[in-house]
Amino acid sequence: MSTTFIRTGFAQTTGSTRQTFSLFKRCWVLFREWRKCERLRTDLCGLDDRELQDIGITRGEIDYVTSNRAIDPRGVPSTVR
Repeated sequence: MSTTFIRTGFAQTTGSTRQTFSLFKRCWVLFREWRKCERLRTDLCGLDDRELQDIGITRGEIDYVTSNRAIDPRGVPSTVR
């Protein structure tokens, strides 16, 4: 009976370790995505109005473009991810 208990306890420990690793991995992926958005926002804010006009956005659309990178405001699907 103690062998069954030890194996069950071991399986639970392994599962909780996997859950912890999975949680850490999701947090890391979200952090990296947030950094990409912030980097893009900083780069776009550094452009002048003429340069923004050349790429087809206005200064007021910068937040929208950075938070919805997969959605193009003109209706054209974006390939950048």
